[in-house]
Amino acid sequence: MLLLAGLGLDPWDVLHQGLSRRIGLGVGTWAIIVGVVVLLAWIPLRQRPGIGTLCNVLVVGAVIDLMLAVAHPPHALVSRIALLVGGVVLNGVATGAYIGAGLGPGPRDGLMTAWAGRGHSIRVVRTTIEISVLAAGWALGGTVGVGTVLYALAIGPLAHRFIPLLEIRRPAPEGSASAAPATAIAAPGMPGQASDRTSRQPRRTGRQR
Repeated sequence: MLLLAGLGLDPWDVLHQGLSRRIGLGVGTWAIIVGVVVLLAWIPLRQRPGIGTLCNVLVVGAVIDLMLAVAHPPHALVSRIALLVGGVVLNGVATGAYIGAGLGPGPRDGLMTAWAGRGHSIRVVRTTIEISVLAAGWALGGTVGVGTVLYALAIGPLAHRFIPLLEIRRPAPEGSASAAPATAIAAPGMPGQASDRTSRQPRRTGRQR
């Protein structure tokens, strides 16, 4: 939907485009290279891949190619704006749905979940990542549009909202107060996750009889 709108690429594609223009190789090739580099960055962050990681790499690109083959870009500005806004919102919903399944995030989303799992806000982490990538892509010569800016500023708050909303919770172990979340994210503002302080058992004092 973002590509069909033609009002600006998302920040990561701006980076891929900038690398392509500055160094060479195709945009798709750089998307693969950057994805591999990002996966390597998971190692010090102790982020583990899963079936969701593989599906993100394989399915998203295939679906984009399929949709671009069967759908034609609209000419009316109103239709293009509707596609842009709808694409950004649905991307936020999709991020919450597949990460909430707890089967592994995509390469780039893994950076977000890794830092959020250390107690940072998803909203702040995702927005910081997107703006940083956007700035790097723009510096390398990538094309920035209104859709690029909208995506960079909106996807963080959307992910912050939809990840906990759509999270699948595992059955609670016997004796626990609530169900355990399927994801390992423990970011501030995410409901249903107790802090380390509140999850500790109270220490017994005095002599037991």
